[in-house]
Amino acid sequence: MDKKIFGFTIITIVIGFMIAVQFQTIKEPVVRDTRDMWELRADLTKAQELHSELLKEIYKYEEKIVKYESERQDSKESVLRETVEELKVEAGLTEVKGPGIILTIEPAFNRDGMPTSNVPPELLRRLINELNSYHAEEISIDGHRVINTTVIREIQQMTKIDVYPIRSLPIEIKVIAEDAEKLYNRMKVSNSIRDFFTDNLILTVSTPINQITIPAYEEPIRVKHMKPLKGDKGGS
Repeated sequence: MDKKIFGFTIITIVIGFMIAVQFQTIKEPVVRDTRDMWELRADLTKAQELHSELLKEIYKYEEKIVKYESERQDSKESVLRETVEELKVEAGLTEVKGPGIILTIEPAFNRDGMPTSNVPPELLRRLINELNSYHAEEISIDGHRVINTTVIREIQQMTKIDVYPIRSLPIEIKVIAEDAEKLYNRMKVSNSIRDFFTDNLILTVSTPINQITIPAYEEPIRVKHMKPLKGDKGGS
């Protein structure tokens, strides 16, 4: 049971008991009262003092109830804010820092002696999938955050990361991972290095870096086929 609800219940019981005691104390006795005037005055004074004490107790517990309700409301808002921040982090809408590696893609000379100027999107997609299989946590390509909805494709013979074209080489791919050393060791013997070289590109892997900064996702996230759920009466 919620501690605040339990406390509220206890307070309500105490107030009810005090009111019952008060009514029992000042209730007119059934038998004939044989007390003299001074005794009646003394009893009346005691009853008034008890009544005053009960009112003070009631006011005190009412203040506590208001405080508990306020704290509970603040707690809901705090939890909601924390949840929103967590969702932003998970969606890639915040800048993140952590240990990781940097992959660099540089041009190599093709058969005609000309440097390669474009990275095939299929190569990048395979590389991203491989990094994810090695438990990469966050990735950016050429300064642009990669999230679950990121699209890597070729438009008019130019590779684009979402709406951003890769106009020139070299480019950096920053990767944050919980175990940067393990990721580095795996990428050093990755087949991706050979695949990139086949396409006249050189893929190099940096040694682990203690802190890498990956920017937030810059484009608005469009959610399709979803709409707010209307709650029942009472906000449920």
